[in-house]
Amino acid sequence: MQNKKAGAAGIVCSVAAIIAIVLGNGHVRTNERGLELIGNAESCRRDPYVCPAGVLTDGMGNTHGVKPGTVKNDQQIAAEWEKNILDAESCVNRYANGKKLPDNTFSAAVSVTFRAGCGNMRSSTMFSLFRKGDLKAACYQFPRWVYGGGRVLPGLVTRAGKEEALCLDALK
Repeated sequence: MQNKKAGAAGIVCSVAAIIAIVLGNGHVRTNERGLELIGNAESCRRDPYVCPAGVLTDGMGNTHGVKPGTVKNDQQIAAEWEKNILDAESCVNRYANGKKLPDNTFSAAVSVTFRAGCGNMRSSTMFSLFRKGDLKAACYQFPRWVYGGGRVLPGLVTRAGKEEALCLDALK
């Protein structure tokens, strides 16, 4: 049964269902906790909407090729989300020494990269610290990544706190 609610919030879909599809495909390294963090923060919408940063978005935080009036099914949303996650993972691997990061730290780094973009993250202090192996100091950088559209967004403050906790959890 599909979760289809229409109204002011648009047509929503199940974050858990999309995560299950992506995990079932077996292509991503980001663990379930990381996918839940990203998915629950982004939520799931079948139809396009303008996000708090002012960008046309659909699915679970997808901003690529979004066309007004298009309604997507679970398979389309999962395929786009998986591609976006894999792009973020590639960035973390390349610019943050991701292959050497513990799973939770890696997943937290993927989450911030998913939302901030590789172009912003690759030269960041956080990624520099990851490359140097100073993981704890890198984890403490998450609260700096709370801006969207040039202003602090409360949802990003909450998300950055969860990313920091996930990042540090791997280092206990």
